[in-house]
Amino acid sequence: MATTWRYYAVPSGTEAVSGCNVVARFADFGHGRNGGGRRGIKADRLMLMRKWQLRPMKRSFSVRNVSSEQQHKVKDPTTQHEDVESLGHFDTFPPDASSIASSIKHHAEFTPLFSPDKFELPKAFFATAQSVRDALIINWNATYNYYERLNAKQAYYLSMEFLQGRALLNAIGNLGLTGAYAEALNKLGHNLEKIAAQEPDAALGNGGLGRLASCFLDSLATLNYPAWGYGLRYKYGLFKQRITKDGQEEVAEDWLEMSNPWEIVRNDVAYPIKFYGKVLTDSDGKKHWIGGEDIKAVAYDVPIPGYETKTTISLRLWSTKAPTGDLDLSVFNSGKHTQAAESLYNAEKICFVLYPGDESLEGKTLRLKQQYTLCSASLQDIIARFERRSGTEIKWEEFPEKVAVQMNDTHPTLCIPELMRILIDVKGLKWKEAWNITQRTMAYTNHTVLPEALEKWSLELMQKLLPRHADIIEMIDEELIRTIVSEYGTADSKLLEKKLKQMRILENVELPAAFSDLLVKPKKSTVAVSTDVLGETEEEEEEIDPSGGKIKSVKEFIQGKEKKIPEPVPEPPKLVRMANLCVVGGHAVNGVAAIHSEIVKDEFFNDFFQLWPEKFQNKTNGVTPRRWIRFCNPDLSKIITSWTGSEDWVLNTEKLSELRKFADNEDLQSQWRAAKRSNKLKVASLIKEKTGYIVSPDSMFDIQVKRIHEYKRQLLNILGIVYRYKMMKEMSASERKKKFVPRVCIFGGKAFATYVQAKRIVKFITDVGAVVNNDSDIGDLLKVIFVPDYNVSVAELLIPASELSQHISTAGMEASGTSNLKFAMNGCILIGTLDGANVEIRQEVGEDNFFLFGARANDIAGLRKERAKGKFVPDPRFEEVKKFVRSGVFGSSSYDEMLGSLEGNEGFGQADYFLVGKDFPSYIDCQAKVDEAYKDQKRWTRMSIMNTAGSYNFSSDRTIHEYARDIWNIKPVELP
Repeated sequence: MATTWRYYAVPSGTEAVSGCNVVARFADFGHGRNGGGRRGIKADRLMLMRKWQLRPMKRSFSVRNVSSEQQHKVKDPTTQHEDVESLGHFDTFPPDASSIASSIKHHAEFTPLFSPDKFELPKAFFATAQSVRDALIINWNATYNYYERLNAKQAYYLSMEFLQGRALLNAIGNLGLTGAYAEALNKLGHNLEKIAAQEPDAALGNGGLGRLASCFLDSLATLNYPAWGYGLRYKYGLFKQRITKDGQEEVAEDWLEMSNPWEIVRNDVAYPIKFYGKVLTDSDGKKHWIGGEDIKAVAYDVPIPGYETKTTISLRLWSTKAPTGDLDLSVFNSGKHTQAAESLYNAEKICFVLYPGDESLEGKTLRLKQQYTLCSASLQDIIARFERRSGTEIKWEEFPEKVAVQMNDTHPTLCIPELMRILIDVKGLKWKEAWNITQRTMAYTNHTVLPEALEKWSLELMQKLLPRHADIIEMIDEELIRTIVSEYGTADSKLLEKKLKQMRILENVELPAAFSDLLVKPKKSTVAVSTDVLGETEEEEEEIDPSGGKIKSVKEFIQGKEKKIPEPVPEPPKLVRMANLCVVGGHAVNGVAAIHSEIVKDEFFNDFFQLWPEKFQNKTNGVTPRRWIRFCNPDLSKIITSWTGSEDWVLNTEKLSELRKFADNEDLQSQWRAAKRSNKLKVASLIKEKTGYIVSPDSMFDIQVKRIHEYKRQLLNILGIVYRYKMMKEMSASERKKKFVPRVCIFGGKAFATYVQAKRIVKFITDVGAVVNNDSDIGDLLKVIFVPDYNVSVAELLIPASELSQHISTAGMEASGTSNLKFAMNGCILIGTLDGANVEIRQEVGEDNFFLFGARANDIAGLRKERAKGKFVPDPRFEEVKKFVRSGVFGSSSYDEMLGSLEGNEGFGQADYFLVGKDFPSYIDCQAKVDEAYKDQKRWTRMSIMNTAGSYNFSSDRTIHEYARDIWNIKPVELP
C-alpha cells in the first residue's frame, strides 16, 4: 500500500490537526461529474494550508506493499512526466497504534455525530470508521484520477442489490491494519470486536444476488480491474425480520438512522429522471419526450478497497428527490400540507424500500420507477464520463471499446432502451449506429430458471410511465422479427409462428403492420342463429331432455340454456418480456453454474441459442475468500496459513488444494476440530442472545440459511426434523441416543412480505422449535432454532461454525447459490441435490465428501407429468409425518394450507410442484448416513478438510477474471 496519512504543524499554542482529516476535507474533489483532477486537489491543499496556517512536517506514515522506503512517483500515462507532490517530500513509516489512536480521538472531537461528554461504543465506532475512511479516500481519489487519465476500458456492474455486510473489519483487513486498530482501540479503552459490532449491516440487498455483486466488487478492486458498481440507496432496506408467536413480522430497517460513515454524498453529481409525459415527433422525424414528472437522482459513493493493493473502486448509489421548487408553498400555507409536498414524497419514496410489494398497480409502478432510475442515472453518469475522457473529439463508435455494462439479472434491462434513447434523441445518432453500440456494450447475467422470476412488465404500464422506451422496445421487437424471418424464412409457417411466439419481446401483441400478412390467421367462426331456430318456424325440432325422456323443442332447449352461456374469454395481457430483451440487446448471456447454463441454453433460451450460440456462456459464481475465510474465520485462516506455508492462499486459492495431502494428519485434524468448536461456542452465544435457547457446542450444527422459498425446500428440512423427532419419541432413551447423534438444526432467512406460503413455513419451523426445544425427554439430542433477521453479519458467525449445511432445492431450480460455496470453503459438509453449483462442488471436493440425494434435473418434468396422471405413490413415512403434524402436537395452528400444497395431483398451489414428497424418502435415508459419518469424528474431520481443500476454485477472483476476459474485455490497471 502507499496510502499516506500526513500530520501538519500548526501555530504555537494551537492543538494539532490531523493531516488525514485535512486530506479528507479536500480529497472529495475529483469524483464529480466535472472532474477536478490532481491539479485541482493540489490547489485546494495549498489554499487550505494558507487558510489554516499549516506547514508540512516531516512526519507521515504509509501502508505499503513494497520494501522500499521511497514513495512512488506517479507518471502521467499520457505524458510520462513525473507527477510530484507539491507539498514537499515526506518520510514514511508503518502506521502505529498511537498514531491511529490520535486519529480516532481527533474524529471523535472534530467530526462529531454525538455529544462531546462521552466516548461510548456508538461514538467510538463512528470515529474509528471515519479514521479508516481517511486512509481509503487517498487511495480512492488516486484510483479515480488514474483511471481518468489512463482512459482504459471500464466495466460497470448494475444491480438492484448489493449485500455488503459490515465494512469496518473488511476495510482494515484489506488495508493490513487489523492489529494496529485493535491495539489503538485498546489504548482508548475499547475492544475492536465490540466496536465492529456497533455497525449495522447496510440494508442494500436480500439474498445471493446482492451478495454475489458485493463479492464481485471486492474481487474487482483486489485484482485491479477498472470497474464501478451502481445501485440504489434504499433508506429502509427490504425489512427487519422479527419472529413472534405468529411467525414473521416485518419492520423497516434503521441502518441509516445514525447516518453511514462510509458514504460521501456527491451533490454535484445529479441527473434528471423523467416519468410519464408524451412523445412528440418534429418535422425531421426526431423524437422529443416532454412533460410528465421530473425528479433528480443524486450520487452517494462508497469506497471498495482491494486487498493488499492501492486500488479502491466505487459503489455509486442513487438517492432520489424532487427539486425544491416542487414544494407548493401557497398550497402548503393554505393548510393542505400533504398535497403541497406530494411531489417531494413521490420522488423520495422511489428509494425507500427494496422490492416494494407489487400486487397493486401502485406497487408495480414503483418497482418500474426504481429500475428505470437505476438505469437512467447510471447511464447518464457513464456517458458523461466517456465524453469527459474523450476530450474535444467524441467518437461514439468507440463507446463499447471504453465501456462494458453488466446487467445483474433482468432488473437493469431498461439500460437497453435507455441507452438507445440517449444515443438517438440526445446525441443525434441514427438507429442502426445506436443499436450496434448498444448491443456491443450490454451483457446479461441470468440468475433464475423460475418462470415467474423472469420479469414481464405490462406494456400498457410501460407506455404510460415510459412512453419513449415503449416506442423503442416496439422497434427492437420489430428488428427481432425481421431477423427471425430472415433466418427461418416463410415457407414453414408453423415453425415461423413457433419461433415468433417464443422469441418476441412483446407477448400477446399483434405483429407490426410491416409483417401483418406474414402468418395466415384462421378465420373466426361466426354462428348465426336464425329466427327459425328460436321457434318461429312452422316445424320445431325436438331434443331429448337428459334428465328423463321429456321432449323439448329447440326453442325451449335454447331458452333453458341461455343463462349458462359462458362469459367471453378475456384478452391475454400485453407484456414486455425483459429477459428476451436482455438476450436481444446484449452481446453476451451467461448462466451462473454449469448445470444452470445448460438449462438456459437447452430449455429457457433454446431458440435464441440456436440463433446466436456465440452469445451464451457459463460463469460459475464465486465468493471472496477475504471476507468468507480470512476475516470471518481467523482460527481456520491461521491453520491454513500454517499448513500451506504462507498467506498466499488469500489471493491464490489454488493453494488450498495443498491441504489434501494433510487430510489424515492427526495434528491437523486436532487443530481443525478445535477451531470448529471455538466457532460453535460463538454461535451458541448468538443463539442464546437472539432466541433465548441454550444449545450444546458438542452437538452437530446443521444449518440451512437462505431466502425462504418453496423451491429451496425449507419445508423438506423441517418435515425431516419432525420425522426425526417422531422417531425419537417412539424410542427409549437408550435407543435414541444409540441411533441419533445430537443435532442443533438452525434456520435463517426472510420470507418476502407478501409470500404467504413462505411465511407459513417460517411459522411452522418456529412452532416445531417451541415444542422440541422444551421437551425434557429429548434434551440436547435435538434442537430447532430459527435465527431472526438473518444477514451478512449473522452469516459470518454461522458459516464458520457449521458442520452440515443443507442445499436441498428441487433439482434444476437453483441457478447456482453462493452460500454453498461459502460453507464448503469453511470446511462444512453439504447435503444436497444435484442442483446449481452443488454439481461442481461435489466434483471438486469428491463424491465421498458430499451427501447426495433426490431426483435429477432431467427427471423433474417427467415426475410432474406422472403426478398429474395420478401415478405418484407417497412413501408411508411421508404420510406418517403429515398425520403427525395434523395431530396437533405442535400447537393449535392449522397447517392444512401448508400441507395441502403437497397433496393432490393438479391445480395451482397443489400437487407438490417442488417434489417434497418424492424426495422425502431419499432425504431421510441420506440423513441416516450423515449420522453414521458424524459418529466417526476422524472420518468427519477428514471430509471437512477435503471440502476446504476442494473449494480452491470457488473464489470470485476466478469468476471475475473470466468475466474480464470473455465478456468485458478489460485488463487490470495497477496504480503506480
